[in-house]
Amino acid sequence: MLEFTLWALATLFIVALTTTVSRRYGVEIAIGVFASLIVIANVICRKLVMVGDLIVPAGVIVYSSTFLVTDIICEIYGKEYGKKAVITGFLVNIIALVAIAIAVVWKPAEIPQNIEISESFNRIFIYTPRIILASMTAYLVSQIHDVYAFHFWKEKTRGRFLWLRNNLSTMVSQAIDTCIFITLAFYGIVPNEVLLGMIAGQYLIKVVIAVLDTPFIYFATAVLKLKPVPVRA
Repeated sequence: MLEFTLWALATLFIVALTTTVSRRYGVEIAIGVFASLIVIANVICRKLVMVGDLIVPAGVIVYSSTFLVTDIICEIYGKEYGKKAVITGFLVNIIALVAIAIAVVWKPAEIPQNIEISESFNRIFIYTPRIILASMTAYLVSQIHDVYAFHFWKEKTRGRFLWLRNNLSTMVSQAIDTCIFITLAFYGIVPNEVLLGMIAGQYLIKVVIAVLDTPFIYFATAVLKLKPVPVRA
């Protein structure tokens, strides 16, 4: 668990740090970071890993950090830019899925070593339609909820208690994401008690990451609220 915590902290720090570049070059940098994280998470999620006694996708840290980015964008630039980030991530993910699908069906070069590599590549990157549908649906619903929930709590708290709206919006959104994805992807395939265990286990890990990201949203927003650095031609 200590190793997982250190990896989560390192990832959240790097993500928060990269979003602060928006101070000089604009919100597009933060949106680009968000979209990149979505693609990375979907690529590395094919590997299952252990966190204590729990089995989770290797992309759980990266994907969880996307909620940190949308909260930073919403806090500094507003709800509309948060929505733009979600739409951008959705479109980029479609492009990635199409590119991967083409690479899977593309006939490999007739080179001995390459044939073996191609077979391994195909085994890793063949996505079933059900998994794709579950992933995309969970992404859209949870990320849009996160944007609106963050804005809702910001209004209710009159711009105070950043830690509260960050955690409330993220934790509820993560619950929505986990329930939708695992239910759509695995209902009827695994016993219901296993399904519930998968939901509970993955959500627990995501809650831990949500708590860990709190100091990083304070760090990133503090930097971004400084006077913007002018871009020189």
